[in-house]
Amino acid sequence: MEQKKIDHDFSLRAVPLSNRNGFWRMLMVMLGFTFFSASMIAGGALGLGLSMTQFIWIVLAGNLILGLYTGALAYISAKTGLSTHLLTRYAFGEKGSYVSSFLLSATQIGWFGVGVAMFAVPVQKVTGIDTSVLIILFGLLMTATAFFGMKALTILSFIAVPAIIVLGGYSAFGAVNDIGGVDALMQHKPTEALGVAAALTIGVGSFISGGTLTPDFTRFAKSPKVGVSTTVIAFLIGNSLMFAFGAIGAIVTGQSDIAEVMFMQGLIIPAIIVLGLNIWTTNDNAVYAASLGISNITKIKKNKVVIVNGIIGTILAMWLYNNFTGFLTTLGSVLPPIGAILIADYFIVRRGKYPAFETMTFKAVNWNAMAAWVIGAGAAKFLPGIPPLNGLIGAAAVYVVLSVIAAKSAEAKLNLNMEKVTES
Repeated sequence: MEQKKIDHDFSLRAVPLSNRNGFWRMLMVMLGFTFFSASMIAGGALGLGLSMTQFIWIVLAGNLILGLYTGALAYISAKTGLSTHLLTRYAFGEKGSYVSSFLLSATQIGWFGVGVAMFAVPVQKVTGIDTSVLIILFGLLMTATAFFGMKALTILSFIAVPAIIVLGGYSAFGAVNDIGGVDALMQHKPTEALGVAAALTIGVGSFISGGTLTPDFTRFAKSPKVGVSTTVIAFLIGNSLMFAFGAIGAIVTGQSDIAEVMFMQGLIIPAIIVLGLNIWTTNDNAVYAASLGISNITKIKKNKVVIVNGIIGTILAMWLYNNFTGFLTTLGSVLPPIGAILIADYFIVRRGKYPAFETMTFKAVNWNAMAAWVIGAGAAKFLPGIPPLNGLIGAAAVYVVLSVIAAKSAEAKLNLNMEKVTES
């Protein structure tokens, strides 16, 4: 009798409790998730535009907002065992979830390609190794860890997280000593001051798009407590550390990426290690999450999809790097309202209870969710204030209001039909 192949990544169903991970495994995965080169670039912008006291408060506030947002998503996924893409079926409907899955996946494949090039370009300058060779090699390695799933992501994170902290920390302390120590750093004054709204937009916006995919990883948490605590800690510590590395580098050397600072310090091998691991822990998560999204649409198991996505991202790496970074950033701004709608649907509309995924009959499309998504994205783009928060609050509020109106309309219609039956 032929044995069925087991999908160890549970791309099309809930993760069973027997396959969940405890606190330390989840913490390493989530720290690896938040070790993101773009956060260092954002940290550099904040470091140059704020005093160090302002920088500390903005980073803490921004990562607290991110922690609350991603922590809420972590709770839902740990409770249900479902990925972002399977969760969207409850709020958006089955066919509606395909739209969000496609946009989320396309964005992550794009960033995967950009990340591969972000490694290849500076390493080629330092080592002289052909850029194409580096792109193919690194693309294959990152695709491989995503192919082998959560276990490989966990092993990589256990290696990468301490290495980045130790080597990056060593470089950052060296840079601080070069300008006269911590006291001199704290005396830093911005040349062109950033306002609070602009600073928070940078702080929150740098990772809120990727944070929407938190459930793809925290569905493996042993309990909601483990999922939420590791996610919040990762943002408050891991993402804050990336911001700090970026700020120190920008203030001392004019370079936000700690790997670039290390190149300038003559730490060539450590710089390549830090740069590679930093991008790797983000990129394998990106292609992994993208593949779960394509699995939701095609019903093909994740492992097969990972190979295709990794090849596409690797082939297009330099083209994406040179032409599409701005577009991907813009596209990313329409993604956070998806997470806001999931949170509103679970906690407010459904009051913390989802029917079991295996027995649930989903709508084809929930147009209330689609409308709320469009309005949330519009609020992020056009309303004054802090765009990421405008998008989150706008989408959630509109979705709740439309859901209440729809429920009352359905109830009124049911009562009317019952009255007609009684009269007849």
